[in-house]
Amino acid sequence: MNGTSFLSNQPTNSNSRLSGWLLLLVSLLLASGQPEHATAHPMPNSVVQLNVHPHRIDAELQIPLFELQSAWGHAVNDSSVGLVARLGPQLRAYLEAHIRPQSPDGRFWTVSVGPMSVHESQNPINGVYRELTAQVQMVPPAGNDVRQFRFYYDVVLHQVMTHTILVSVRQDWERGQLAEAEPMQVGTISLDIVNNRILPLPVNLASGGQWTGFIAMVKLGTQHIAEGTDHLLFLLVLLLPAPLLRAGQRWGRFGGVRYSSKRLLVIVTAFTAGHSLTLLLGSLAARYPEWADLPTQPVEILIALSILVSAIHAVRPIFAGREAWVAAGFGLIHGLAFASVLINLQLDAGPMALSILGFNLGIELMQLFIILLVIPWLLLLSRTPSYAIVRLTGAFLSGIAALAWIAERVSGQRNSLTTGIEEIVGYAAYGLIGLVVLSLYLTWRNRPLIDSPGL
Repeated sequence: MNGTSFLSNQPTNSNSRLSGWLLLLVSLLLASGQPEHATAHPMPNSVVQLNVHPHRIDAELQIPLFELQSAWGHAVNDSSVGLVARLGPQLRAYLEAHIRPQSPDGRFWTVSVGPMSVHESQNPINGVYRELTAQVQMVPPAGNDVRQFRFYYDVVLHQVMTHTILVSVRQDWERGQLAEAEPMQVGTISLDIVNNRILPLPVNLASGGQWTGFIAMVKLGTQHIAEGTDHLLFLLVLLLPAPLLRAGQRWGRFGGVRYSSKRLLVIVTAFTAGHSLTLLLGSLAARYPEWADLPTQPVEILIALSILVSAIHAVRPIFAGREAWVAAGFGLIHGLAFASVLINLQLDAGPMALSILGFNLGIELMQLFIILLVIPWLLLLSRTPSYAIVRLTGAFLSGIAALAWIAERVSGQRNSLTTGIEEIVGYAAYGLIGLVVLSLYLTWRNRPLIDSPGL
């Protein structure tokens, strides 16, 4: 084959068939003659991951530079430093000539290559491995569906006949598939050895809808808050002293059901308002690249700090009566962390608006579910003299967890405490059962005190 796109050169005569059979035979003979350990050196493949949008498909190409060098003829692997700056325009033109999606009516899509970068890694088997990553936008002609097309793609493969391209869908919002999950394999593109041809890959994606995407975001929100131990711990620790009256510089007795319920509702609502606001504003960064670089590390540190502050307040009132403002203020910080999840999805305006609503709804549903599981038993316990021990123990353990998270997020290195926290979270259901049993037992044991007019 020559260096032009396979669209202009597809041999189908008998000589091509014969050469194909000979190539297959030689390949089998060479494979049988390789030593056994040769299987430890897999042939590098290209990867194409598709992000499906309503009117276009964004693709990410991952191409081994060693293979690209053999196909393109430029020393892109031997001289990979400054590759994009040196050969960017030529490389874009080469890629665009070998990527040609085609609609069922025969019309080809518009293809444009965007940002490109080179990544390098090293492993003990293959040594240094260099890879080109390129962002490609593919737009069908007006009136054509993005979900059905023939994918003509022969980057590298038009010259390196042993090469294989793995094609998958990384994100398809309307089908409920998000980048958080594993990519869905679509198929592979390789040389048809028998006919000596590179056949296009038929892509037929099942139709979806906005409701499916919305439900997927609700699920993602519930999953995110369920796995977000630090988010829940902040709120729960802040609620620990909520049923109690302040007695000078200490926490006093139970304030009554009405007083406790009102304080709990105000704190939870304030936290919800805070994180909902920054979730909305932060998600707008997906539409404005200059905002998109959210400071992840400071946000994560501040989230851990919010837990520490709440733990101190649970021991001794440092902002009694102003818990709602504290919850709203720290809620703004927590919302930035929530927004980063949506920013990474890189959705268009319509899906993003529904995603913000669905994701936030999922967060609130899971948050409310956990609060309803925990708070009734804390209210029971807060009516007993033993609640002070429970409150102080919870605050102490939460403070330790917060300090461990702060140390980890400042240094960027994991520590044994945070690893232990992750293991303990796996037994949260048993902790809830223990809380239920403890609250019922202490309530029964202290019922004469609870029934007295003072409580």
